[in-house]
Amino acid sequence: MFFSFNMFDHPIPRVFQNRFSTQYRCFSVSMLAGPNDRSDVEKGGKIIMPPSALDQLSRLNITYPMLFKLTNKNSDRMTHCGVLEFVADEGICYLPHWMMQNLLLEEGGLVQVESVNLQVATYSKFQPQSPDFLDITNPKAVLENALRNFACLTTGDVIAINYNEKIYELRVMETKPDKAVSIIECDMNVDFDAPLGYKEPERQVQHEESTEGEAGHSGYAGELGFRAFSGSGNRLDGKKKGVEPSPSPIKPGDIKRGIPNYEFKLGKITFIRNSRPLVKKVEEDEAGGRFVAFSGEGQSLRKKGRKP
Repeated sequence: MFFSFNMFDHPIPRVFQNRFSTQYRCFSVSMLAGPNDRSDVEKGGKIIMPPSALDQLSRLNITYPMLFKLTNKNSDRMTHCGVLEFVADEGICYLPHWMMQNLLLEEGGLVQVESVNLQVATYSKFQPQSPDFLDITNPKAVLENALRNFACLTTGDVIAINYNEKIYELRVMETKPDKAVSIIECDMNVDFDAPLGYKEPERQVQHEESTEGEAGHSGYAGELGFRAFSGSGNRLDGKKKGVEPSPSPIKPGDIKRGIPNYEFKLGKITFIRNSRPLVKKVEEDEAGGRFVAFSGEGQSLRKKGRKP
């Protein structure tokens, strides 16, 4: 007798066929063996995986670009990343140091790697972790240049960017349209929150001076700190002068206070000119001082002699 058992009457759903999920022991990029310096991995958000992962991913009908979800099951922390190369040893993957800190992973810890599909980012908000970030002249341009090495962003992560040989940490406060988004070939609006530990400068309140009564000259002379021509001279040859200047004391009666402009208006500049008035010559005329036309005398440039 012949018996036939069809155990797979129902095909496996496509969702599970296209899913990549495996565990790796993770190490920082500084542990990567090889003559080439891979410090560029620390400047971005991509990891290095073994060649077997590429072989397995090529058999699956996954979407590109390849994005992965990293999960530390011991601490229940997760983040998202892209892949840079497939040159790691089997069973090992290399992560940037800031990513291992977010996942609370140590060297050689286990991390779950799963392939995911993320929506394209439209908005993101960052909070610098140090007030030193305010020293950057154009922070948006610096962040845009640094995010070119990233594939995705996750809300709550603290990413690290390198600028002028200094590392700045930024916390991802918000992302839209989802908590994890892809930033590859996207038009994303970027906003910044106040840096961690930043304090706004306190404004000094200027007390208005009362103009009801004026203090005497003796009180004003005590507050006067600057005295004209009270310094000492120096010579180019280094020799000191024989007689040091002794400034004469200022008498309270020599100090003159200016008259305030009571017609001052905010936003208006008034130029005061101390011009002397013209002196008018008044001729007293006994006849009444009436004006007579054509009463002047003519002058000639050339003197002509009179004939006898």
